[in-house]
Amino acid sequence: MQGVGERAFIFLIGYFTYALIEVAARGFTHWTMAVTGGVVMLYLYEMELRTQIPLWQRCILGAMFITAMEFAVGVIDNLLFGWQVWDYSDVPLNLAGQICLPFTILWFFISIPACLICRVVRRKFHTDQGSNLSGTIFPE
Repeated sequence: MQGVGERAFIFLIGYFTYALIEVAARGFTHWTMAVTGGVVMLYLYEMELRTQIPLWQRCILGAMFITAMEFAVGVIDNLLFGWQVWDYSDVPLNLAGQICLPFTILWFFISIPACLICRVVRRKFHTDQGSNLSGTIFPE
């Protein structure tokens, strides 16, 4: 199931996992956030497939990408359409209430298990590459 099916699978992991995290954390989610979670997971997966950079660097890039996606989706959802999906106006170091530094830091830490899930999925679908890796999902 490589190619499109593989990427659909990783998108769905991000879609449902992020939606579940939001429901657990605040009691609800919005469909645009679930889609954003899927897109973010695809980005992290592509990094796993195409780069050899250390986990901590992928997590920094992941946090930056998530923050950029959150800002773009926030401008559309909250400022343009007025859906009020979230509002960080009361959180320190926010930009237009759509993104804030504390959540960017949180996205770094959420990227750790997301990147590790991407590694497991890559090994499942790319066993020829996985044979050269150690038996653990954690970087050496």
